[in-house]
Amino acid sequence: MELEEDRFPDVPALLTQCAFSQKYREYLQNAGILDGRYRAQKLEEGTVALPVLKEKITVSLLKELMEAVAPGSSCRETLIKNPVLSKRARVQSPAQKLRMDLCDLLEHQGIIWRRNLDHDLPHSWQRHGDLVVLSEDCFCDPVWKQLGKYWTRIMPTRVQVASSLGVKRVAKQSRVQDDGWRSPNVTLLLGDDGWVEHVDNGIRYSFDVTKCMFSAGNIVEKQRLSALCCAKETVVDLYAGIGYFTLPFLVHADAAFVHACEWNPHAVEALQKNLELNKVSHKCQVHKGDNREFMLEDVADRVNLGLIPTSEAGYPKACKVLKKNLGGVLHIHHNVNCFLGSRGLDAEEDTCCWRTLAWRKWAESAEIKIKAMLAEVHGTPWQTQILQVKKVKSYAPHVDHVVLDLDCRPLSGM
Repeated sequence: MELEEDRFPDVPALLTQCAFSQKYREYLQNAGILDGRYRAQKLEEGTVALPVLKEKITVSLLKELMEAVAPGSSCRETLIKNPVLSKRARVQSPAQKLRMDLCDLLEHQGIIWRRNLDHDLPHSWQRHGDLVVLSEDCFCDPVWKQLGKYWTRIMPTRVQVASSLGVKRVAKQSRVQDDGWRSPNVTLLLGDDGWVEHVDNGIRYSFDVTKCMFSAGNIVEKQRLSALCCAKETVVDLYAGIGYFTLPFLVHADAAFVHACEWNPHAVEALQKNLELNKVSHKCQVHKGDNREFMLEDVADRVNLGLIPTSEAGYPKACKVLKKNLGGVLHIHHNVNCFLGSRGLDAEEDTCCWRTLAWRKWAESAEIKIKAMLAEVHGTPWQTQILQVKKVKSYAPHVDHVVLDLDCRPLSGM
């Protein structure tokens, strides 16, 4: 028994001689009449059927084609049997394929596809190898519950969500948990575990997506730090996580040694694994627990404070770990509110200037606080200088994730 293939219904077309088909095609395409979803069909006796939109075929169109576009040609309506999709129509984005597969899935269950379901589908996602993480705002409509466990239930001749996206594991994320660790709120919907490996800027990161954060938006900052020359420097990373910035310092900037501080046990597990994966564990000591409580002091040429929305709680410790006789550079991350309020700045250049002003205002405030802390911690006056303030990414509307490079030097050592 042969399986019946899916076939498209007959397609309306205009039939003309091969010699005039190119002129017809160009005219119909420019006029928005050609149906680009299907290929033209060559027929016997030197004729070609050009697929067109039925509602745009008129007597005046036929006359225009035969008399003005291609004088001496013939033209009549016909149907293309068993039409073939055009090359462009056969190319589907992953989102389009997912939609088509889910339409089939609902139809197989006798459920009518409603237009609002288009807004309930994921249109973007994070892919980590054979696992995708969907955003929290998709698959919220009650219709999906009618299908039961639609992630794993396989319908005859239908493709489940994971297959549509070409993966084996599917997860869905919600808002980051407010637990002090910025733990992800990710639920694994299909698969046995959430461990993935992600290669970023030539560095291998392994982590459990259900327990550890990974921000692809920090790539520009990772590349910037990678370009530094830290061959003779000791770096302290106060919020190491799974090694977002620890690893660029070690792998690319060639830091002599890094002290990595992290209190999330799941992140510590991933960090230690990543140090081994990238063959730099011999140049790093992982300090487990609250960085405000570990005893390290007077060791750092450079300190990274990569916590958002603010790393201000780490300022005192950053001051203590800087070398008291030489000082060093602090890389301070913060989310800056750039809301324009009622200023009425509509022009793009004015908006840009205002955002830069907001970054600078925060940076100057942070500099004043740190300069006072340095004097208090070390008992001597210090000099500080803002080297630069750079945007890492947009964190939310009117909120920019920025990083401040602050040079800190004891006056007694200058």
